[in-house]
Amino acid sequence: MMKNIVLFLFLCSQTVCFCQNQKLKTSAIHSEEIENKIYLGFDGLGNNYFIKNNVFIKQNDTQKWEYKNVPLGKITSVDYINPLKIVVFYEDFNTIIILDNQLNEIQKLNLFDIDNTIFASKIGMASLNQFWIYNALTQQILLFNYLNNTFKNIGNPIQESIKYTQSDFNNFYWIDENNNWFSIDIFGKVNLLANIPPWENIQIIDTDRLLFSSNNVLYCLNNKSKLIYEIEIVEKSFQKFYFKDQILAIFTNQQIKNLKLKLP
Repeated sequence: MMKNIVLFLFLCSQTVCFCQNQKLKTSAIHSEEIENKIYLGFDGLGNNYFIKNNVFIKQNDTQKWEYKNVPLGKITSVDYINPLKIVVFYEDFNTIIILDNQLNEIQKLNLFDIDNTIFASKIGMASLNQFWIYNALTQQILLFNYLNNTFKNIGNPIQESIKYTQSDFNNFYWIDENNNWFSIDIFGKVNLLANIPPWENIQIIDTDRLLFSSNNVLYCLNNKSKLIYEIEIVEKSFQKFYFKDQILAIFTNQQIKNLKLKLP
């Protein structure tokens, strides 16, 4: 009982400590038209990533690559934090596909064939030849080694429903139904980072910062300073955004607008 009270008070303090600060300015870089594509984002090598008619597309100014696998159904997610080893996940068939930088298939992993107790609903690339996997059957986070097909549970089962997940090589992040933002590292250490405001779209930058949109306004939350900044953009409505290397991409009305943005 006392533990629950302490947790409640901590979450309350996290919520009320965030306050609005000055706006963050952006400057236009360039824009480009796209047609009937789902925009995923871009990498540091100048490539954009899309899904169109369930075909995964990688494209830059001079080249275009495609990958499709009709028997596996709908693409659930794509992880390209390592652009030389891209991960495409098909949840309906519990299958992970690893692609090279030209979208050639390197490896296919059917998790049912490896261990029928793993029902993956979230996948991400981790360090040391591993994947982050959220096992929906046990509500457990796993580290799965895709070279020798072994896995280990890390942390305890997650009790609350998950609204959003994201990962990098060293951390798996999730936001639960109460908007509590957590991280777990590859050694199994769990941190409650913050309780965040209501959001519609979100992107976690690192353990200290995230971007989120609400009512067509874009914000940056700085967990270290406990400040929320409004990001100045001219768009009155947008479908999605993506941030990397001080470039903010806004996807609106079949157009991508790239802006320069420095986060605090």
